[in-house]
Amino acid sequence: MNKFVVKTQNRNAVKFWNDIPKRLIDIVLSLLGVVLLAPAFAIIAVLIRRDSPGPVFFRGKRAGYKGKPFWILKFRTMYETPDSYNGSKITASEDSRVTQLGRWLRKTKLNELPQLWNVLKGDMSLVGPRPEDYDIARTWSKDVFEEVLSVRPGITGPASVTYRNEEAMIEQDGMMDTYINKILPTKLRMDQLYVRHRSILLDLDVLLWTFLILLPKLGDFSPSEKSLFIGPTTWFVRRYANWFLLDALASFFSIGVVGLFWRSYGPLDVGVSTSLLFALAFTFLFSIVGLLMGTHRIVWDKAANSDIFQIILASVLATVVAAVVNRHIPNYYTPNKFLFPEGLIIISALLTTIMMILARYRKGILNTLINQFPGFRFWTITAQERVLLIGSGESAQLAAWWLRGGRRGDAFRIIGCLDDDLFKQGLRINGIEVLGKCHQVERLVRKHDVGILVFAIHNIKENRAREILDLCKRTDAKLLIFPNVLERLEMVMNHASSNGTRDIQSAKSVHSAGAF
Repeated sequence: MNKFVVKTQNRNAVKFWNDIPKRLIDIVLSLLGVVLLAPAFAIIAVLIRRDSPGPVFFRGKRAGYKGKPFWILKFRTMYETPDSYNGSKITASEDSRVTQLGRWLRKTKLNELPQLWNVLKGDMSLVGPRPEDYDIARTWSKDVFEEVLSVRPGITGPASVTYRNEEAMIEQDGMMDTYINKILPTKLRMDQLYVRHRSILLDLDVLLWTFLILLPKLGDFSPSEKSLFIGPTTWFVRRYANWFLLDALASFFSIGVVGLFWRSYGPLDVGVSTSLLFALAFTFLFSIVGLLMGTHRIVWDKAANSDIFQIILASVLATVVAAVVNRHIPNYYTPNKFLFPEGLIIISALLTTIMMILARYRKGILNTLINQFPGFRFWTITAQERVLLIGSGESAQLAAWWLRGGRRGDAFRIIGCLDDDLFKQGLRINGIEVLGKCHQVERLVRKHDVGILVFAIHNIKENRAREILDLCKRTDAKLLIFPNVLERLEMVMNHASSNGTRDIQSAKSVHSAGAF
């Protein structure tokens, strides 16, 4: 339980530090918007006063941060009549309460511009769940209310982009039922997704989509939900920019270290700026070659060992190109010589490649060090549950893979496995040490303070399995029996294969019948 509390607190801390730059961006951009758009504000204000009698601005009660009500500011788009205030809280298409100018303001979303003042005050944010009418928000379930309003509402958001033409979806008859039962559930679900996955990158993507859909020729374009939450900015930064920055740092470091070492044995008249440019050029070359080879599609936290060859090949090709280019760039400090010694390029490229590999496989390397060397266990969280596998065969390896996967890898630590095979004693199988035989389970549970036993042996006799299970039940550890997934999968495959054979035979019969 403590483990999950720690993880929740860590996530909240990450969101807290993410919200600090978000608020700074809100202040800067909203202040800039109010100043730059002041002339537009004045023009719209004059048009509203000429269009119909009444105030320029509309103030509506909305549910804000942590459920606290606030007054949202908009340009008035309705006639100043009792029906406008006492009528439905939802606006439908061809609503008679909306003025002629108001229809245009709503269509272009210019009526929302005064909310920059709400953002500057701190009632709202540029990006967030769209603020709902206070009375409607009070009808939400408690969980949804608390989650959606755990952040400041926004001028725009994923749900706002999707339902930018909301009024056109609602007709006069039964407008409230249509909104509450058909539109609102989807909007709330998208708002919850935004709250759970909010980040600066997501906000930038939402702002980009908002700008694009407001352009006249792109107004009918509707990005998919996946594109809303994993937009161009998020996709580019996560797949390219992050790794490019790490690779550039590795290249700068390698050339710097090798250059200092080289200068200690002889002259190296290149210059710092030239060295930095060369390191940056090498990083670009590596990234371009990697892009062509598809390295950007590899999830390096879960990369296979064979994926390392793509890094090596991309680095070799980039090194060859760099060496060829180096031969054709004159050295202004030392004429008749290459810009860089070729040995320096090769050694720097080798060191850079090693650092690139370490950066991408750092998680797997750390896990290996933690499992093999007790001195590295300070990297682990003390709340991790210790697991002992009963068995070392395919089922046990499948159980180990499952326990180490995703977020589960932070919650469990496999300390070893048990197997009665004499030839396996003391060996390490896929990083898991065989600590002893099954009859030693009670002693090993006490020795290693094991909290969970995972029984994963399915190729033994029933009596022997029952004996081992009885021994496991005598310990203080929780006993889990891992299902025989492999046998069931093999049964399914055999069944599919036999059905396929019958289908082929049936097809042959039909073909033969047709021949007559």
